[in-house]
Amino acid sequence: MTGSLQGLRVVEFAGIGPAPFCAMMLADHGAEVIRISRPGQAAIAGSDERDFLLRSRRSIAIDLKSPDGLDVAKALCRRSDALIEGFRPGVMERIGLGPDELMRDNPRLVYGRMTGWGQDGPLASTAGHDINYVALSGALHAIGRRGARPVPPLNLIGDFGGGGLMLAFGLLAALHAAARTGRGQVIDCAMVDGSATLMTMIYSLFAQGQWSNRRESNLIDGGAPFYDTYETRDGKYLAVGAVEPQFYAQLLERMGLADDPLFARQHSRSDWPAQKQRLAQVLIGRTRDEWCALFDGSDACVTPVLSLEEAVHHPHNRARGVFGGADGLQPAPSPRIGTTPARTSEQMMADEASTEAILTELGYDQGAIAAMRASGSVC
Repeated sequence: MTGSLQGLRVVEFAGIGPAPFCAMMLADHGAEVIRISRPGQAAIAGSDERDFLLRSRRSIAIDLKSPDGLDVAKALCRRSDALIEGFRPGVMERIGLGPDELMRDNPRLVYGRMTGWGQDGPLASTAGHDINYVALSGALHAIGRRGARPVPPLNLIGDFGGGGLMLAFGLLAALHAAARTGRGQVIDCAMVDGSATLMTMIYSLFAQGQWSNRRESNLIDGGAPFYDTYETRDGKYLAVGAVEPQFYAQLLERMGLADDPLFARQHSRSDWPAQKQRLAQVLIGRTRDEWCALFDGSDACVTPVLSLEEAVHHPHNRARGVFGGADGLQPAPSPRIGTTPARTSEQMMADEASTEAILTELGYDQGAIAAMRASGSVC
């Protein structure tokens, strides 16, 4: 076992998206995470070893509608420091696994709840997905081209940034408090809340009158010519992020535009459309890799826009081990923590044959385990 969170025990109730992402992060960094799924659920998610979100932890399939299965789940929660669940409000209470009941048996338990809308509010009981949560927080409106529809930012802002990462932070904050007080607490992590938190800088600029509500009109939303993507001769793209004046100067110098008066006023918004048009005309004249060779070693803040397949082979990513695993496509754990590193790729994949070991650790004998298997309470 390795990692900064070694000794931390977490129960994860199987879900999709942000909750397993949070569990993955904790497990990557050494927490012992046991994932409880429904019988047959592995056939839907997690049976494929390439489901990277399910790495680094053991799992057990439990029928939570059976008394024996419910007892197993409660026994796991009594032995754990934290719990992760991503159901709609009230679901865990209805099956007898709500925070009041579990924290009565384990007062130190930190109970992490992951939802889109939160545990209360007018939308709390309604369905939604990442796109809905980031739409309500204002994040979706800010992303896209001028005069066009907002662009869904994959599910990075709601599910993973505003959801899974925020839940991981909340759990660790509450675990820190529990170490001092001996009392756990409930973490109400909502993706609409978290995505709004991620927008703090943008809302700050908006409050200061420095951010326009029009898409592609601002410094870092594609409005500025020195912060955008451009097509190259081979139909590929470059990302340009030369915001600071010294980087902007290097961009112009490498492109042969240092003496062009059009670019004399970097932050003159009235000049931006013409500047962007000119940059596009120049950059389309070479291939992406030709431009990368020209910008190599500079601080012009120009990089290739890589596909998923290309990213795993980039020399910088290979040197740092950003990707690994058997097929080289698995993103490695981050951040990198000095003397207590995360698990290696060889240590990360889930142990599919863990049911008997988990039940034995809980104190069940072979007869009881066989009976529960026969009844379908556990698989």
